[in-house]
Amino acid sequence: MLRTKNFWVIGGDRRQAALAGLLAEDGHGVHTFALEQVQGLNCQQTLDGARLAHCVILPLPAGDGQGRLNAPLSAVRCPLGEILSMLRPGQLVCAGMADEGLRALAREHGVTLRDYFAREELAARNAVATAEGAIQIALEELPITLHEARVLVLGFGRLGQALSPRLRALGARVWVAARSYHQRALAQGMGLEADGLADLRDWLCSFDLLVNTVPAPILGLEELSALKEGALVLDLASRPGGVDWESARALGVRAVHALSLPGKTAPVTAGRYIQETVYHIMEELGV
Repeated sequence: MLRTKNFWVIGGDRRQAALAGLLAEDGHGVHTFALEQVQGLNCQQTLDGARLAHCVILPLPAGDGQGRLNAPLSAVRCPLGEILSMLRPGQLVCAGMADEGLRALAREHGVTLRDYFAREELAARNAVATAEGAIQIALEELPITLHEARVLVLGFGRLGQALSPRLRALGARVWVAARSYHQRALAQGMGLEADGLADLRDWLCSFDLLVNTVPAPILGLEELSALKEGALVLDLASRPGGVDWESARALGVRAVHALSLPGKTAPVTAGRYIQETVYHIMEELGV
C-alpha cells in the first residue's frame, strides 16, 4: 500500500463510489466530485482543492462521448476540459478508456494522463468480472438453463477466454467464432469447438444464446435473420457494439447491450481492481 496520499475521485458509477471508500479505508485523504447521489462520501460542491491532490481519478469510461465527464450518479454535466483546467501542470490524472479528445485536453493543460483501463492487469481482471455479470444476465433473461444450452461466443480475446470456460463449467455446450487462427487454436486447446467468422450466418440457427465480445459490426440483418426463434443476443462489446440494433428491433430479436457490467454487478470488486491499478501507476511514476 502507498504511504498516505491525497486523492480526488471525480464522476463515474458505483465502481468509483466503491473506489473512494476503499482508498479512505487505506488511510488516504479522499475527496469526491460529481458523486453526490452516493451517501457517505466526502463529496465536494466544487473542484477547488483538486489541484492539491497527488492523483485525480476519472471514471471508466472517462467521458460521456460528448466531451463531458461521465457522471451517472450526479446532476453535474461538467466538460472534461473544465476539470483539467482546475489542475496544476504535471499533476497525475488516471482515467479509464481515455479517448484522443481527452488526451488532447491533457496535453493542452499539461497534466500527466494515464489510462488505467489500458493496463493489462486491469483488463485481465475486469474480464472475469464482466464474464460473471454476463452469466447473471443470461440466467435472468433465458427461459432455459445454461446447462445443455447451445452457446456461441463471438471473439476470443480476454473476455471470450474468461467467459467460455465458465459457461462450459455450468454445463453449456459452447462454440467459439474468431477470425484469428491463434484464438481458435486456444479455444480448441480448452476443449471448445471453434470456427471462423466468414460464414457465420450459415450456422447461427441452432444456438440458444449468442454472446458478442467483438467491438465491431458483426451481427447485421442477415445474421440476425438466421437466429432461431427465442434466441438471446448478449452484446458485451463497448459502444456501438457489434449488433445492428435497428434490425434487431425490426426482427423482434431479443438483444441486450450489457455495458459496464462490473460497475453494475460487482462494483466493489471492480473498484478494488481500479484501486490496485492506480497504485501500480503511482508507484511506477514515483508519486
